[in-house]
Amino acid sequence: MKEVLCAKLEPLGGKFTSAKQSARVPVVLTCEEAAAVLSHLSGVNWMMANLLYGAGLRLKECLRLRVKDLDFGYQQIVVRDGKGGKNRFTILPEKLAEPLRRHLESVKLLHENDLQAGLGAVLLPFAFDGKHSKTAFEWKWQYVFPSQKLSRDPRTGKIGRHHLSESGLQKAVKIGLQKAAVEKHASCHTLRHSFATHLLQNGSDISTIQDLLGHKELTTTMIYTHVLQNNRLGVKSPIDL
Repeated sequence: MKEVLCAKLEPLGGKFTSAKQSARVPVVLTCEEAAAVLSHLSGVNWMMANLLYGAGLRLKECLRLRVKDLDFGYQQIVVRDGKGGKNRFTILPEKLAEPLRRHLESVKLLHENDLQAGLGAVLLPFAFDGKHSKTAFEWKWQYVFPSQKLSRDPRTGKIGRHHLSESGLQKAVKIGLQKAAVEKHASCHTLRHSFATHLLQNGSDISTIQDLLGHKELTTTMIYTHVLQNNRLGVKSPIDL
């Protein structure tokens, strides 16, 4: 730039501040819309979409769940290494407990077949890599939603079973929205927004919702109060009077 202008450029220093990004009110489904969308899903996609809506998981958090992260005794899910590298607890919906148990039975059978074939090692977090050679083969470390296809680990070159891809559920939810005739600009993440909004609507404490979502700042969670502000006082439009 200095060569183009043929002039000495003064350092800008601290003269400028970054522009603030406007907070957008999230797209949220009504309870009826959420139920309609989920009714058009089936199998593993139905289960994962219900976790996004019923537990407030992000898409990647759902796909990366390990067997040991599901605590059926305390009806909770441990979300490890979420956004910002934090761990948190959230709800394991009672409605999903039995379907998840049945699903894990089939996943365990798949894992046992892999072990018999000399496979069965799963990708581990960096902190565990290389420390315990047998850890990657343990059942508790396996993905809850493994891919049906084997693939090569780019880090080690070994053949194993990764978790399902994001695109599968994204496509399924998109089809569900179309079949349910929901015209909102919605996606998988909309189910998480709906989880937070519906909890707030049903009287849950905002700080509790913050913990369940894993938000660092309460102001981030407060955005869901804006969704409910429009008619929180029961104000009637003049045209309805």
